[in-house]
Amino acid sequence: MEQQEKKVRRRRRSEVPSQYRRKRPANKIIIGAAIVLCVMLAVVIGLYFFERASDDTVNNPVTPPPSQIIHLVAGGDINITDQTVAAGLNGGAYDYTEVFKDVLPILSSGDVTVLNFEGIISGSAYGTATKAAPPELLTALRNAGVDMLQTANSYSIFDGLRGLNNTLQGMQSAGITPLGTYANNAAFNQSGGYIIWDIKGVKVAMMAFTKGMDGMGLPSGSEKCVNLLYKDYNSTYQKVNEEGITQVVKNAAAHEPDIMIALVHWGSEFNDQTSKTQKKICTILQDAGVDAIIGTHPHYVQKMEFDKQAGTFVAWSLGDFYGDGEIAGTNYSVLLDLEITKDGTTGKAKVTGFDYVPIFLERGEEGKLRVLRIEEAISGYENRYLDRVSEETYNAMKTALERIKSRVGVK
Repeated sequence: MEQQEKKVRRRRRSEVPSQYRRKRPANKIIIGAAIVLCVMLAVVIGLYFFERASDDTVNNPVTPPPSQIIHLVAGGDINITDQTVAAGLNGGAYDYTEVFKDVLPILSSGDVTVLNFEGIISGSAYGTATKAAPPELLTALRNAGVDMLQTANSYSIFDGLRGLNNTLQGMQSAGITPLGTYANNAAFNQSGGYIIWDIKGVKVAMMAFTKGMDGMGLPSGSEKCVNLLYKDYNSTYQKVNEEGITQVVKNAAAHEPDIMIALVHWGSEFNDQTSKTQKKICTILQDAGVDAIIGTHPHYVQKMEFDKQAGTFVAWSLGDFYGDGEIAGTNYSVLLDLEITKDGTTGKAKVTGFDYVPIFLERGEEGKLRVLRIEEAISGYENRYLDRVSEETYNAMKTALERIKSRVGVK
């Protein structure tokens, strides 16, 4: 009887669906143990790689990119006169190579080099009356290392818009970038009144302005062809063009350059003093974010101001780079070397230093002119080099060197 009952119970149990059967406790234990072992193994592996990563960070810390240093070389006015034009005449053709040969090492040393071109480019009738220079002058400047010429100055529109456009085309043909003037209003609108160059990874915005154009006014419909510092640019220079100045700077700032530099043709000719409006313009530019301001037009070397902590710089006037030197004080000037550093850690850029090379315009026999480095020429004379300057020029250079140091004020 008992055996029959056992058979019945076994048969009934086999008829119960498998999902309702009671699980064996041993299976749960095995599965749980496997899960625990997997978790422990994952923790151990994670700790191992974490320690390795920590060791790598300590032994091989992440190195920020190195700081980048660039140099901008700037000089003063190039004056177009009968004598400066004739200095390149040789056998019926023009060649200015010898005129700039001695300063070529300085001009070519800049990552970007800029001068102020006070004249126009024309096909004929060169000299004082027309303010026109032969294109060979541009060729010599480019070969000497000049990258850019400021064209916003007293003679931007000499010979009208035709003269302006001939100059722009001549510079572009020579491989030189014009700065501060435009063929028409549309060209200004397209450019924004500035240019940006990427120099070794440093984004440099450059712009140029002039106080006026020797009393000449821009024709209707071409008001934007020249960047202007004053609203009354063809009369008294009393109403600062604050809106126009700040708009150009804002246009440049919108592209987030690392550094902004403004070239300004301002002040009074043959005058050491700075005016109230010049100081106002300086403040406007700096408040808008301009880091360096480089001035021309007075024809004299004037003071320089460097704020090392802020990383800002002002050169009120660099003097004449190339002229006839007939007026005392205009036969010497400086070539500025502006150091700009972009910090590799912060990515911020500022002016971190400056230097300058004193230069002198030698007036040789038969009207020949040469731009010479003063200190090298003095050394050459004292060491009796074959191509040394005359005693008169030597003495003039020594005087010029003293005056430059006193005028610049800091170094």
